[in-house]
Amino acid sequence: MTISLLAQARVLADGFAEFLLPSACAICRAPHRPDTDGIVCGSCLARLVPLTLPQCHRCGQPRLSANAPLPLNDTGAVSSLPPCRWCVRLPSIVRAARSVCRMDVGTGAALVHALKYGGWPAVARPMARRMARLHFPDDVTRERAMLVPMPLSDTRQRERGYNQAERLATAIAPLWRLPVMHTCLRRVRNTESQVQLTPSERMRNVSRAFAVRAESRSTLRGAHVLLVDDVITTAATLNAAAQALADGGARIISYVTFGRAPDPGDRTDLNFDSDRNNHE
Repeated sequence: MTISLLAQARVLADGFAEFLLPSACAICRAPHRPDTDGIVCGSCLARLVPLTLPQCHRCGQPRLSANAPLPLNDTGAVSSLPPCRWCVRLPSIVRAARSVCRMDVGTGAALVHALKYGGWPAVARPMARRMARLHFPDDVTRERAMLVPMPLSDTRQRERGYNQAERLATAIAPLWRLPVMHTCLRRVRNTESQVQLTPSERMRNVSRAFAVRAESRSTLRGAHVLLVDDVITTAATLNAAAQALADGGARIISYVTFGRAPDPGDRTDLNFDSDRNNHE
C-alpha cells in the first residue's frame, strides 16, 4: 500500500510540474507532450532527412544518381556496384561506417548543435535511438564487442561540461547490449577546430592526436570496436582515432555517427526510400 501511495504521489508531482513548466522542444521550442524521446518533439524528429538509397555496403555513402539504372548482369539481376569514391578515404582497418541523416537539410544539424553547443545533453537519447536502428553488414552486427566514444580534449570537455560522443555511446549501449569503453581512448594533444580546414589540413591536424591507455590494451586485443561520434565529415578525425585503436590491439573498427556532412558530388535528390533506415 505504501509503495502504491508513493507511486501515485510521484505521478501527481510529475503532473503538477508539467502544468507549471510544460515541456518544450529543445529544437523548435514549441510546447509538446513528452514521450519516450521527451526533449525533442515528434515534428522535429520527423524532419530528419536520412541518407538516400542505394548506399555503399561498406561506408554507407549514397550511391549513383537518382535516375541512373543499377548495373545488371547477364541474367537481368542487379550486379555489384562500381567502386565507391568515398570508401577510399577509409583505411583498411575500418570495416563499415553508418550515419543516420544528412547535415545540409532537415533538422539533423539542429539536433547536433543542441547536443554539442546548446547544453542539451538529453538530446543524445533520441539521436542514439536512431543510430541504434542503422543497418550494418551482418558480420559487424555479429562481431561488435564494445562502443568507444570519440574523446574530447580536457579543455573542450571542461568548457562543454560533457562529451557529446560519450552521451551518444551511453544511450546506444543498452539498445545494442554492448559495454562502453569510456576511457580507453584519449587525446594526447589538442587540435584546432576542423570546421574551416581542407581535407588535407584535417588529416595533418589530427595525425597522432589519439592514443590508447595501456590498461585498456588487453580488453581491445582482437576486438571489433564501434567508434561513436556525432558527425562524420571527411573521416579524418575518426580515421586517426581508429588507427590509435588498431595500434592498441583492436582487430577492426567500424564507425557509427548521427550526421554525415555533404560531400562534393553527393546525390541531392530527396525522394529517398527510407525502408532500410526507418526514422520515426
